[in-house]
Amino acid sequence: MRIAISSDHGGNNLRKEIMSLLDEMSISYEDFGPQTDESVDYPDYARPVAERVAAGEFDRGILICGTGIGISIAANKFKGIRCALVHDVFSAKATRCHNDSNVLAMGERVIGPGLAREIVATWLDTQFEGGRHIRRVEKITEIEEG
Repeated sequence: MRIAISSDHGGNNLRKEIMSLLDEMSISYEDFGPQTDESVDYPDYARPVAERVAAGEFDRGILICGTGIGISIAANKFKGIRCALVHDVFSAKATRCHNDSNVLAMGERVIGPGLAREIVATWLDTQFEGGRHIRRVEKITEIEEG
């Protein structure tokens, strides 16, 4: 599994924590920044992750900003992206099982590093159930295609 990860300045610390977790889990990732704590615009950091996941260069993506809201909205503008904003373990599992989410968004100002690590581990370890959920995910794709 290959992961694309990015944040804005409000998610820098949590992004580093999650990269440490990915190292511990021996999961390959590419960090799309930012490399400083200076203020940046979250759409600029959602874009490379969303584009590359949508293109199939990465299996999944992880995005972090202060709340997770802005960066998830930006990511969901890209065709083929199903970005889920998650702040609890149950939702992390459900969005993989039922929605086949391919990008996870979290907010550093909303959750702490311990919970974030649990969310990411659960999200990465959970498979899409398929079955009745396939029809629903296909309807999302139909909406994208107009």
